[in-house]
Amino acid sequence: MGSKRKSTVKKNKRLKKLKKTVYEEPEELKRAPHSFVIHRGQIGKSLLQLVKDFRKVMEPFTASSLQVYKKNTIKDFVALAGPMHVSHLCVFTSSETGINFRIARLPQGPTMTFKLHNYALSKDVVSSLRKQMVNPKLFRHAPLIVMNNFTGEGLHISLMATMFQNMFPTINITKVNLNDIKRCVLMNYNPETKMIEFRHYAIKTVPVGLSKGVKKIVQSKVPDLSNFNDIDEFLLKPELLSDSEVEENPSSNVIVPQKLVSRGNIVGTQSSIRLSELGPRLTLQLIKVEEGLMTGDVMFHEFVKKPDEAQEKIPETLDDDAQEKIKIENPEKKNKKQ
Repeated sequence: MGSKRKSTVKKNKRLKKLKKTVYEEPEELKRAPHSFVIHRGQIGKSLLQLVKDFRKVMEPFTASSLQVYKKNTIKDFVALAGPMHVSHLCVFTSSETGINFRIARLPQGPTMTFKLHNYALSKDVVSSLRKQMVNPKLFRHAPLIVMNNFTGEGLHISLMATMFQNMFPTINITKVNLNDIKRCVLMNYNPETKMIEFRHYAIKTVPVGLSKGVKKIVQSKVPDLSNFNDIDEFLLKPELLSDSEVEENPSSNVIVPQKLVSRGNIVGTQSSIRLSELGPRLTLQLIKVEEGLMTGDVMFHEFVKKPDEAQEKIPETLDDDAQEKIKIENPEKKNKKQ
């Protein structure tokens, strides 16, 4: 009996130690929007890689290594969403008509269905650049979302803007640390074509007013002096601007308000903001908006229009007697048609 009691006491102590060592997320991280990015049905290698690329965009508040099996259903992911503070579900599906991309607000909706007209993977985008800026440290913090032209008639446009904004954490301008803003997501809506252009960039700040040679020394890069007799020749040599360096124009210059980790950027001086595309690229078109989670009343559909209710209404300008005659005649006309 004594040995059993000792063993139970030891187990309780171990459990208490484990409870103490369990990491609890701060409230700010719990309130931040989390996401699941999955695929359903049979898809090819290219679309599977796109799912992984989109997970990189949503990092760090997404399940990067989430395993999706054929037997899994949407209900399974919804059941996991509550304990893991997941607020959005992104689903890629492929069919004979094309590729669809769904975004659902958990747990009750709404759900937006987009048609994916074309896309480019991250590896293809980065390989096409002359200067590549891919660093794992870029994905430690959530990206900044920049939205353009999401204005106009129709409730679906404001719903789109709200859905996209709520997928990323909000930023407090007075408390934000500029060192944490390393990426941005740009979404541009074209009201004529009804297409949404999705782009993903890395952000870099570079000091302004310095030659290329001085920048290398300031940023602690070891220059190649093998072709020069003196360091003055290296520092004073004329610059040949490349395509990426043409981005340095007065409109991209800002005054640094905080101390930045990158070298050469001093508080109170001007620095230039450079963007380097990370991918993927997406071209989307909103097809349908459902009120619930993958089901419910259709609030908007691009190809199915509701009947004009104005024609069915009785004109208010008619007299009471005329309105009563119309009410009597309408059921008679319906019976004749039947």
